[in-house]
Amino acid sequence: MSRAEQPSRRTVLAVAVAAAVTGGAGPAVAATTPDTTAGTAPDAAPGTPPDAVTDSAATPAHTPARDVDYRAWITYTDWRGGTAKGARVVAGTRPGLEIGAPAGTTEYTDPHTGRTAAWEYATWTSPVHRLSAPATEAIASWSARTPAGTWLQVELTGTYSDGTNTPWYVMGRWAAGDQDIKRTSVDDQTDGKSTVWTDTFAIDDPATGLRLASYRLRLTLYRKPGTKLTPTVWRLGAMGSDVPDRFTVPASVPGLAHELLVPRYSQEIHAGQYPEYDNGGEAWCSPTSSQMIVEYWGGRLTPEQLTWVDPSYADPQVCHAARFTYDHQYAGCGNWPFNAAYAATFKGLQGVVTRLGSLTDLETLIAAGVPAITSQSFLKEELTGAGYGTSGHLMTVIGFTADGDVIANDPAAPSDEAVRRVYKRREWENIWLRTKRYNASGKVVSGTGGVCYLYFPAHPTARQRRALAAVGVR
Repeated sequence: MSRAEQPSRRTVLAVAVAAAVTGGAGPAVAATTPDTTAGTAPDAAPGTPPDAVTDSAATPAHTPARDVDYRAWITYTDWRGGTAKGARVVAGTRPGLEIGAPAGTTEYTDPHTGRTAAWEYATWTSPVHRLSAPATEAIASWSARTPAGTWLQVELTGTYSDGTNTPWYVMGRWAAGDQDIKRTSVDDQTDGKSTVWTDTFAIDDPATGLRLASYRLRLTLYRKPGTKLTPTVWRLGAMGSDVPDRFTVPASVPGLAHELLVPRYSQEIHAGQYPEYDNGGEAWCSPTSSQMIVEYWGGRLTPEQLTWVDPSYADPQVCHAARFTYDHQYAGCGNWPFNAAYAATFKGLQGVVTRLGSLTDLETLIAAGVPAITSQSFLKEELTGAGYGTSGHLMTVIGFTADGDVIANDPAAPSDEAVRRVYKRREWENIWLRTKRYNASGKVVSGTGGVCYLYFPAHPTARQRRALAAVGVR
């Protein structure tokens, strides 16, 4: 099961609910397991953001009335279209960005260890991307390699629909390992119009009509001074959305009967293990789901990578996933972009955080062999057969029955063998896609609005590319 609503999430839920009670038209912020890190860390590397350059690359064709806009920079042309200071574009079969001649050196004091260290850095800033649907929320995600001695930071700035600008917001400080820095989100970022809640940029009061009209992303790459080390980033993107506020969603028509063979792992068998990572396995729905799909695509951890895990523990790879998705500010393992970035540390994989609009979108992906991790919250009686209620939980959707019901690998199971579940289509669709719901006390709280993680090959097949494009991901 996911953690109960964390402090940052609880705050945003209260704000969203207040907006809903006063007649707000925008969606409530998703309340699921994203681990949030807090504390205001030192400023990013010095330097004034470069002048805006309009992004002329067209976003993928969307399904009609899609209220989600996902844009990523992944090609050589994409990377060349940004503004680099000390960063260089690397060509090849998987184009990316690395440190060339560093732009300078800066110091960073890790808020979770208190250690101050010097780092060489380089920056890359995207062109301006104008959202096809001005957004109430935005979530960045990335796929990268950060060898020991390196790390990266992702920031977002934008222009509101009233013509004013946001500040630069830190969307994550990330490393694949945890020896150089402690990967972290940053709390207490707001300008009175918008706020970053863990991993999500959100308009404070959607009822005013204010929206995010456009944005830029800034990537800062860090390495130990005097070395030739460098992070490599292959994908950088963000999802902007303005999902209609709703307690219920229209029912979709079943269109697929198919099941993918995805490994099954239970989070519950890890209860009490490594409590320093979100109080142990009972809260590890996100990394457990991530590990299932990583292994579906062939990702494997070596015995050497798992030597730190107690050899008496079953499925040590789940413990590993929890440790290396852990967000030290949020104090949990459910930071959405950190999970996608973890998946992308496995050779040949990339990860995206986005929103989907219906079970038809999931059917499109499943038909192409692409499972998805979805975020939902519900009361026990709202999902027949679950046997629990949750304020936020991640599951892996692996297929559909002949009747259209959802086949999910639900990590909230007592054993690996019990992970596979079949849930009623109508119930499952509604708890996943709604933005508002009633909790056990009868209070209006937020739903997740269709959030999902998609992990897929760095070089998808033509069929996989078509399916991803159909749900707005290229």
